[in-house]
Amino acid sequence: MKRDCKSVWSECLDLIKEQVAPRTFKTWFLPIRALNFQQDVLTIQVPSQYVYECLEEHFVEILRKAIRTVIGPKAKLEYSVVVEESHPRDPISVTMSSTHVKKVEPSTVYLNGKTGDNAPKNPFERNNNRVQIDPQLNPSYTLDSYIEGSCNRLAKSAAVAIAQNPGGTAFNPLLIYGGSGLGKTHLAQAIGMEVKQNHPNKVVLYVTTNVFQTQFTEAVRKNEINDFLHFYQLIDVLILDDIHELAGKTATQNTFFHIFNHLHQSGKQLILTSDRSPAELSGLEERLLSRFRWGLSAEIKAPDYETRVAIARYKARKDGIDFSDEILEYICKYVCTNVRELEGAMISLLAQATFNHRDLTIDVVKDILGKMVKDQKKELTVEYIQEVVCQHFNMAPELLQEKTRKREVVQARQLAMYFSKNYTNASLAYIGKLIGRKDHTTVLYACKAVTDMMETDRAFRAQVEELQKKLYCAN
Repeated sequence: MKRDCKSVWSECLDLIKEQVAPRTFKTWFLPIRALNFQQDVLTIQVPSQYVYECLEEHFVEILRKAIRTVIGPKAKLEYSVVVEESHPRDPISVTMSSTHVKKVEPSTVYLNGKTGDNAPKNPFERNNNRVQIDPQLNPSYTLDSYIEGSCNRLAKSAAVAIAQNPGGTAFNPLLIYGGSGLGKTHLAQAIGMEVKQNHPNKVVLYVTTNVFQTQFTEAVRKNEINDFLHFYQLIDVLILDDIHELAGKTATQNTFFHIFNHLHQSGKQLILTSDRSPAELSGLEERLLSRFRWGLSAEIKAPDYETRVAIARYKARKDGIDFSDEILEYICKYVCTNVRELEGAMISLLAQATFNHRDLTIDVVKDILGKMVKDQKKELTVEYIQEVVCQHFNMAPELLQEKTRKREVVQARQLAMYFSKNYTNASLAYIGKLIGRKDHTTVLYACKAVTDMMETDRAFRAQVEELQKKLYCAN
C-alpha cells in the first residue's frame, strides 16, 4: 500500500513530539512541510538555510530515529530548503541531503611523560577559574511574558533560537532596534534569563552602554584597562543596551571592538539594542558597524491593535487587575504609541480609581485618560485616519475613493490602510470598503507595500513616522 508523505511525516511528528520540549517542537518542527515520499526517501521542506543547519546540528538523530521507526531501517531524509519566497505557494527551493557530521573530539597527546605543572601550557586552553558575575538581569523580563505580534515576530523568533543555543546560531550578533518603549530591553534581558535557565553554567551579563562607558573611563583613570578587557572576555552572553550611545566615543569604541572580536571568535553570543537600524547609526566606526551586520538586525515596531490588546490582557491577569474587555479595548485604542505608555496608563487608571474610590467603568476610564493625555482627544478610527493622511498629502478624502493610479493617491490610500490595520480593531474587509472600496487582499497588499518601502526608503520611513506623530497627537 502506497503511503502519503503527509501521513508519514505526521507519524514522525508524533514520535518527535515525545522527545523534545513543547517550545522546541513548535519552533523547529511545526513549520516543516512534507513534500514527497518515494522509495523510502522522505523529503521535507524547511523555511530557510538556518533552520536546515540547526536541524542537522541539533536534531538530526531524533529525525533519523523517527523516520526509521515509521518508514524502516533503509529510510533516508532529504531537505527542500527555501531560499527565496517568490510566492507563498511556489517558493524557490534547493534540495539537500541529510549529511550530519559528528563533532571532532580533541586528541590526547602524551609529551614525554610530562604531566601537571611540568607539561607545556596549551595556548588554546581556557582558564576555568571564574569570578562570580552578577548577570544584572530583571527576573520579570522573560520570553513567556514577552507578547509576540506582527510588530516583533522576527526578533522574538531569533530570541528563542539564541536562548536554546547561545553563540551557535546565525544570529550573532543579534541587534534589536526600534523606538523607545517598544520592548527592546525586555526581549534582550529575556534571552539572558532563558539562557541562565537552559545553560546554568553560562556567564551572562546585561549592561547599558552608559555603564560600560563609565567603567571604561574608570579603568583608564586607574590604569586597569587590561583587567577591564579580561573581565568582559569571560562573558558567554553579553547584552549591551543602547549601543547608539557609543557614538563619538572613539576610545570606548576601539575597546569594545576588541571585546566584540574576542567574544565572537570564541563562539560567545552578543546581543545589542539600539534606537535605530545599523544603516542609520552615525558616529560609529565602520569596522564596528560592519560587525553588527554579521548577524541579524531585527526591528521592533509599534504594536498593532491586536498585540496591544494581548499585552494589556496579559498585564491585567499578571497584576490581578479586574479590567473588563470593553475597558481594555478602549485603552488599547486610545494609547497606541508604545508598550511602556500602555502599561503606564493601566497602572495610572487603577491607582486613580483606587485612591478616588471610583469603580472602573468605561465612563470613568474615558474621563481619566482624557486628563492623562490631554493632546489626544480623538479615538483613532478608519475615518479619522483617512482624514489625517489626506491632510498630510493636501488632498480631499474623496480622492481615495476614486479609481486612479496616480502615485500620490495610491500611496495615501496604502498608508491609510496600513495605519487602519495597525491602529484600529476594524476588520480588513471594513477597512477596504471604507478606503477605496477595495477587498481585504488589497489591504494586505497595501500593508506589505508600506512595510517593504519603509525598509528600503529612508525618506518614506520618515514620512510614515511623521504621520504616526500626527495620529498620536490628534487634536
